[in-house]
Amino acid sequence: MFCLARIAFSCTPCLWRSPGPGSTAFRATGDWRLYLAIFVHDLGYAGKENMDGPEGEEHVHFGAAIMRRLCGPEWEEFTRCHSRYWAKKTARPYSRLCVADKLAFVLTPLWLDIPMTRWTGELAEYMRRARFSLDDIRNLEPWEARCLQSGDEHSFLAGLRSYTNRWVEHHRDLAEDHWTIARDWTRAEESKAEVLR
Repeated sequence: MFCLARIAFSCTPCLWRSPGPGSTAFRATGDWRLYLAIFVHDLGYAGKENMDGPEGEEHVHFGAAIMRRLCGPEWEEFTRCHSRYWAKKTARPYSRLCVADKLAFVLTPLWLDIPMTRWTGELAEYMRRARFSLDDIRNLEPWEARCLQSGDEHSFLAGLRSYTNRWVEHHRDLAEDHWTIARDWTRAEESKAEVLR
């Protein structure tokens, strides 16, 4: 479910790419609060029934609560809004941590990413969900959509990385996110039930 190794690896590019709250450009930083936010932002996945469902989407609160207690409300919001889906659902802007987190996924080598996400079940969950519906993903290139629905791990990750990299490039300056659609979990569960019948 939750993979500490992914966080440890993803910290490396984030440390020099993601400034703290209120910043508008990537730059190096020595602010310990940023390092803490990078470490705690996904801790809320621990014990969740899923990572890419309604329970998983709420993972943002745990790390945000830690940041509020230790660093204040500005850092709480910075950490909570690292999830573009949660930010969209609550009509908040996504944070710089969101962009850095997506970039970390793109930069993680496949030889490390595939075993980690197999171990956590994350890869199987994302691939299973992609077979049911891609309705909540805008701006997919046709070849990326084919990759996401291919059933092959390497193809799936190639399509997802390409899409994510394009999202990062388009949003690195915190442009308004027109790509992400707030998820309607009731509709998603009904669609899944239809497919399974």
